[in-house]
Amino acid sequence: MRKIAYQTSHLAAQTTRERATFRLGATFAALRHPNYRLWFLGQLISLVGTWMQTTAQGFFIYELTGSPVYLGVVGFAAGVPTWLFTLYGGVVADRMARRTLLMLTQSFMMLLAGILALLTFSGAVQAWHIVLLAFLLGTANAFDAPARLAFVLELVPREDLTNAVALNSTMFNAATAVGPAVAGMAYAAFGPGWCFTINALSFIAVILALWRMQLQTVPKLSSHRRALDDIRQGFSFVRSDLIVRTLVLYLAAVSFLGMGFVTLMPAWAVKVLGGGATTNGWLQSARGVGALVGALLTATLAQRAIRGKLIAIGTFAFPLALFGFAFIRWLPLSLAALVVIGLSLMIYMNNSNSVVQTQTPDELRGRVLSIYSLSFFGLMPVGSLVAGWLAAHLGEAPTVQIAALLLATCSVMVWLKAPQVRRVA
Repeated sequence: MRKIAYQTSHLAAQTTRERATFRLGATFAALRHPNYRLWFLGQLISLVGTWMQTTAQGFFIYELTGSPVYLGVVGFAAGVPTWLFTLYGGVVADRMARRTLLMLTQSFMMLLAGILALLTFSGAVQAWHIVLLAFLLGTANAFDAPARLAFVLELVPREDLTNAVALNSTMFNAATAVGPAVAGMAYAAFGPGWCFTINALSFIAVILALWRMQLQTVPKLSSHRRALDDIRQGFSFVRSDLIVRTLVLYLAAVSFLGMGFVTLMPAWAVKVLGGGATTNGWLQSARGVGALVGALLTATLAQRAIRGKLIAIGTFAFPLALFGFAFIRWLPLSLAALVVIGLSLMIYMNNSNSVVQTQTPDELRGRVLSIYSLSFFGLMPVGSLVAGWLAAHLGEAPTVQIAALLLATCSVMVWLKAPQVRRVA
């Protein structure tokens, strides 16, 4: 009897270990592919630097000007190129080698970070310098974002696409969790210049990763067609597909209404919570921790036919958590609320991204993803500008409360008008 009991116990333990191994393998399935491993590691290092600069730059401009309006101005300057160039960036991403395009955009971003670091160390930096560099960085991002999103299918087979999209968000949000916290401490100890320098150096990792990849040749669009005709073809597809159209429109609402609180974070840390640069870093990192958990959850559940349900959960949880955050005045509870905000936002965005990609034909992917990028990055600066203006007149907390209520209304409309979204498998 003891032998039978021992064998039964041993078998149960082995089964438990096998299940844990299977879940872990499912979570990181895309990392089986060498090209994706290179991409993951290079981007992770680069994104930590990017978030260090983003966090330090926001607090730096607030120190220089003392105005929440200027926070919105910088966000607006970074986003204007999205409107000007993103759609054409999608056409370029379908016409030329995406690796080549990404190496060019990443190199340009490295140059801009280096210029900002030099201006800061020299003491010559002024607010208008930061606004101009933000505009140039936004220009690079307008070409980088469609290529980066469409590049995933060159790194993994289609069956691992959802997992790769989720792992992309995992590395992005791992950087969001680490970068701002490190930036807050580095800013307090050494000043903003070192944050900008570290970001410039971090681009070397992703450029080297792109250079080392072994990629198959991907057919490209004929360049004899007019770019405007290619852009129209992308819009035509988005209009004709109810699910893609709904996801793009709701993402635009999230960008315009739901992301203003990120712009206001430096002012929130000082005026609402009575902190400084370190507090600002912790707030940004808390959102990143939640987003990291949401990305890992999406990666783990990638093989299950519940993407529509996860999208529905995200659309309601995000505005409700944001509304609650606006009433909190205690730092530990604010951090907990931001974890929930980051988690729910990432559940929506990851699953939305993968649904849009799988719904889109290969030959249209760059252009459709440029529209998807435009809906998010294009409206974010407008929302940032409005949030900064409202915060200057109404205060930070009422601004976030109003935005959360309006976004919750949009969530209800999606639930009522597009039930097909929550049924997506």
